[in-house]
Amino acid sequence: MESKETEFKGGYLNGFLMCFIDVLLVLATIWSFINLVSYPSVGRVILCVLLFIAFIFFSCGFCMQEPNEAKVLTFFGRYVGTFRKTGFYWVNPLMTKKSVSLRARNLNAEPIKVNDKNGNPILIGLVVVWRLKDTYKAIFDIDTDVTNTAAVGSAASARMNKFQNFVAVQSDSALRQVAGMYAYDNNDESKTNEVTLRDGSEEINVVLENKLNERLSMAGLEVTEARINYLAYAPEIAAVMLRRQQAEAIISAREKIVEGAVGMVKMALDKLGDENIVELDEEKKAAMVSNLLVVLCADEPAQPVINSGTLNH
Repeated sequence: MESKETEFKGGYLNGFLMCFIDVLLVLATIWSFINLVSYPSVGRVILCVLLFIAFIFFSCGFCMQEPNEAKVLTFFGRYVGTFRKTGFYWVNPLMTKKSVSLRARNLNAEPIKVNDKNGNPILIGLVVVWRLKDTYKAIFDIDTDVTNTAAVGSAASARMNKFQNFVAVQSDSALRQVAGMYAYDNNDESKTNEVTLRDGSEEINVVLENKLNERLSMAGLEVTEARINYLAYAPEIAAVMLRRQQAEAIISAREKIVEGAVGMVKMALDKLGDENIVELDEEKKAAMVSNLLVVLCADEPAQPVINSGTLNH
């Protein structure tokens, strides 16, 4: 959707210059009132009233703006532009000014329970860095009404809190969608290239960021970074999954031990044969291989047994 945001091109003046003019209006109003008291007349009454109204009018147009702030201006309900200049200015007081912050903000969402691609319940949380990009959409395309807030600063803060709540709700929805697209872990050896939540963080963070930007673009908000910061199995299956992971670790360790033991047995047989230390027939080799594998693969230290007989027995 094309942005309708435009820069404010209407008239505005330096705030310090208008302060000087306002002081002159005060002095002129006082002088006119003194003359009215001394020399009452209808003309002096009108002049005094006009000067006082002008003073009040000019006093209401001052605004101060810091970097990365903006004001959305409307004139009797019609959008006339977004004022982004920093400093102290005077703008037509008949215009309604809605202040917004363009600074980056963080959202650290609490972990939520969702089901992954395989249907396993998991706990997942995310951190989102977002900022306001399109002031027109942010003010007019979503509900940010803060008319009950009297102070200007409080109104701006309340408006940004509404944006924060909007981001929180959409982040929850996007996180549930992305979590359901991937499995927590890869349990199928035939799918070793499949991206999972546990080991595909960079790719999944990109997908999550894109999903969030799709949802928040309607509100004029932009996500600059989104990443998963918490990932765990839900408590009801955490113990079972922990045992499965422990079993996988034990199996992997056993495979390494057996692989190393076979290599050591082969080296021992080759060494005995090359150096003619002892001649072993196939039966004795099989017995030696069996004994060495038991010793090398056992969890407990081997108990030596001394054979006092001969190799022929």
